[in-house]
Amino acid sequence: MRGVTDFAPYPSGLRLAGRRVLVVGGGQVAQRRVPQLIAVGADVHVVAPEVTPAIEGLVGSGEVTWHRRGFADDDVDGAWYVLALTRDAEVNARVGALCEAQRIFCVRADDATLGTAWTPATGRHEGLTVAVLGNREPRRSAALRDAIMEGLRDGALEARGEQVRTPGVVLVGGGPGEPDLITVAGRKALMGADVVVADRLAPRELLGDLPADVELIDVAKLPRGRSAQQEEINRVIVARALEGKRVVRFKGGDNFVFGRGYEEVIACRDAGVPVTVIPGLTSPVSVPAIAGIPVTHRGITHEFTVVSGHLPPEHADSLVDYSALARMRGTVVLMMAVQNAPAIAAVLLEGGRAAQTPVAVVCDGTMPTERTVLATLGTLADRLVEEQVKPPAIIVIGEVVRVAHPEAFDG
Repeated sequence: MRGVTDFAPYPSGLRLAGRRVLVVGGGQVAQRRVPQLIAVGADVHVVAPEVTPAIEGLVGSGEVTWHRRGFADDDVDGAWYVLALTRDAEVNARVGALCEAQRIFCVRADDATLGTAWTPATGRHEGLTVAVLGNREPRRSAALRDAIMEGLRDGALEARGEQVRTPGVVLVGGGPGEPDLITVAGRKALMGADVVVADRLAPRELLGDLPADVELIDVAKLPRGRSAQQEEINRVIVARALEGKRVVRFKGGDNFVFGRGYEEVIACRDAGVPVTVIPGLTSPVSVPAIAGIPVTHRGITHEFTVVSGHLPPEHADSLVDYSALARMRGTVVLMMAVQNAPAIAAVLLEGGRAAQTPVAVVCDGTMPTERTVLATLGTLADRLVEEQVKPPAIIVIGEVVRVAHPEAFDG
């Protein structure tokens, strides 16, 4: 007589948009699953005394509701789907039993066989969702998923064989945030890693596709919150590589555009660790482009300048010659500049830029919450307050904004 756990799972696609999904636990497993739930429109509630910095960032942006406490029995009430992801088997068992009584499907991270649902390795391509469920063999499931996805992209459905993972460090630029905008080489490197060291701005949904046995190290840099110093990041990637592991340093945008990537290259070379670089789409170019704003346009500008605005113009450590920047006629793209944008606008005005110069602030570029706030150099400070602009945002200054939005500036 076969028991319940002897049967293979029945595959089904859940439509969770607008429906309550409960995640019990706020650790690394939750960090992998929550972005995928957000991506399908679920109303995600996390119950945990503490959460990772990445989840904390999602809470701060309003994408997740965090109940900062331990699990209570009535938390499952009204949920369509539940994930028990704590390290406490007793808590997970209690969550599972309550879900069983209410006929709610439940995933258990500690022992998948005791849950009523399993999380597949998933991929999406041109409207198709591919899901692979293995018998508790996550790397095999992820490898087959990747082979199918590669076959879909190439027009042929044939597995390519297991990727060889040699020890060393690979710096992968993840692009501006939308997971489909990572390069093919970047995704292959990510899925072939033993260890992934990820920033907050790296495309978060891709972390949910990692096999369960991949070590995920979160070095999320939350504004005014917890952060991992660059020296510690360097130490971690070198140490893991010297243990014989394949390490992927995963960043948003491109590693070498205000990403401190070359500091990591130097650290690896000094330690004798092999290091390679896979560039990513850089945000100061790709985010305006996706928002419909060119950084150059024939007859309008012959140059564009990318500036880090993390320091105000008067700061002693600032390396930007704002007087020279004000005299230039081309496009100025500001990164990490939301806080200091009013001061930067002021010095550009003092240097000769016209107050009517068009400005576009692209918030959460490529993400579902993307929006563009229009202003002029003279009104930028007020518009940032009126629209409650928060990082991350790319600020584009120049006549190219008028090209993209003539109705706003020529009316």
